[in-house]
Amino acid sequence: MNTTAKTNHIGRKISRIRELRGMKQETLAEELGISQQSVSTIEQSETLEDEKLEKVAEILGVTKEAIENFSEEQVINYFNTFNEKVSSSNFGHNNTCTFNPLDKLMETVEENKKLYERLIQVEQEKITYLEKLLNNK
Repeated sequence: MNTTAKTNHIGRKISRIRELRGMKQETLAEELGISQQSVSTIEQSETLEDEKLEKVAEILGVTKEAIENFSEEQVINYFNTFNEKVSSSNFGHNNTCTFNPLDKLMETVEENKKLYERLIQVEQEKITYLEKLLNNK
C-alpha cells in the first residue's frame, strides 16, 4: 500500500477537519448547496478541483493550503505544545499576587466600618425626625 497516497488524500483531510470543527456532513452539504451523499463522495476522493476545495476550505474556516497540508501528527504536536505552554505559564497553582491580600482585607473592613457608621447616622436622623413629628402633634 502506498502511504504517500494516503497522506495526500484530500477527502480524508476534509473529513478530519470537518470532524475537528464539530460539523456534520449534512451541514457542510447544506453550506455547499449539495447533497450529503455528494459530501461523502468528496470525502472519499483523493483529489478535488481547486475551486471546490477553496469553497470547502472557506466553509470549514481554513485555507485551501491548510487542507492540503493537514496532518494528524501536526494536530497532535500542536495540542501537546499548547498543553506544555499552558502548564508552564501562570495558570493554576503558579499564580503570584501583585498585592498583599491582608491589606485588601483591611481596606474592605475599613470600608464596611464607614458604611455601618453612616447607616447608624442615617437611622439616628430618622429617629430624631420622627420624634419631632410626634412632639408637634
